[in-house]
Amino acid sequence: MTKTQIPYKYVVIEGNIGAGKTSFCQKMAYDYNVSLILEQFTDNPFLPYFYKDPERHAFTVELFFMTERYKQMQKSMQAADMFHDFYLSDYAFIKTLLFARKNLEEEEFKLFQMLYSIMEKNFPNPDLLVYFHRDTEILMQNIEKRGRKIEVDIKSDYLKKVQDSYFEYFRDITSFPVLIIDLKELDFIKNNAGYQMVLELIAKKYNPGVHRISLNI
Repeated sequence: MTKTQIPYKYVVIEGNIGAGKTSFCQKMAYDYNVSLILEQFTDNPFLPYFYKDPERHAFTVELFFMTERYKQMQKSMQAADMFHDFYLSDYAFIKTLLFARKNLEEEEFKLFQMLYSIMEKNFPNPDLLVYFHRDTEILMQNIEKRGRKIEVDIKSDYLKKVQDSYFEYFRDITSFPVLIIDLKELDFIKNNAGYQMVLELIAKKYNPGVHRISLNI
């Protein structure tokens, strides 16, 4: 089978919790010569406490995420890489601000935003940001299937808040292309035809702004 060529140097796969972005990136990295950047979410020691008591632990968990993402992206992207065709990441740094906006109180968010604005200047926009969209019911099913202890307290209303935050952000994007793919219940691991369809969508060239496609598989 001829491999679908990707015309971008920096591709970000984003999505809600349980959307399948990391699984897709790992599968794509197996097929392509990429410099892979995967979020180390399990290293956040405050996350289990946050899911139990969001108001109390929100600032701590978001600050930890931001500093860890910053260190990881800085290390990955500032090093000259002549051995890979493109960067592939399962998160964008803007994710830091989107989650914080929904989770923090107003005064906390103002302080957080000041810190974020200093850090984010070090990173370029992606050449293509792909957002995997699934209904919250499907996300909850996926979260339950993978059985991570730190995620047992996630509620559907929290996932809806996260989803709304992404879509609010996308409305203002004009400097780079955003591709929203409605995946429904597509399983990349079991359904190779569906996986190939997503690759073909990523391989197309898009104008800056938002594009949305629904897959019916």
